[in-house]
Amino acid sequence: MLKILERRARRFAAGTGAAAVVVLGTPLLSAAAPAQVTAPMQPYATVTSQSGLNERQYPSTDSSVVDFLEYQDQVGLRCKVRAQTIAGNNDWYLLRDRQAWISASYVVRTGTVPYCNDIQVSRLAHGPQAADAMG
Repeated sequence: MLKILERRARRFAAGTGAAAVVVLGTPLLSAAAPAQVTAPMQPYATVTSQSGLNERQYPSTDSSVVDFLEYQDQVGLRCKVRAQTIAGNNDWYLLRDRQAWISASYVVRTGTVPYCNDIQVSRLAHGPQAADAMG
């Protein structure tokens, strides 16, 4: 009877990814749930730079760094603009959940990213805040 309970507990644990306990002094059986990586809602970008990627206040390397993304981090994208050319690419993405920009040169995009119609690129790239920014 004990062997049957152990087998059922193993099958249950393996089938559901949950931990099962067999009473009567037998050991705890557990099976880890398979890791499920869920990508953000499209469009999103995956960082391809081994050294990571700076998030910037404006779409320019002269702009302040506001945060940092690690290699293979995924982040949602709101829209894109054409601004400073980095490694032959002048697209910059505005992140979906915060006011930060990343260069398209160091990411792989998934999904279609619309242009930012409500943002004036010339003000962002050449405004006094961008000119005085350090980073």
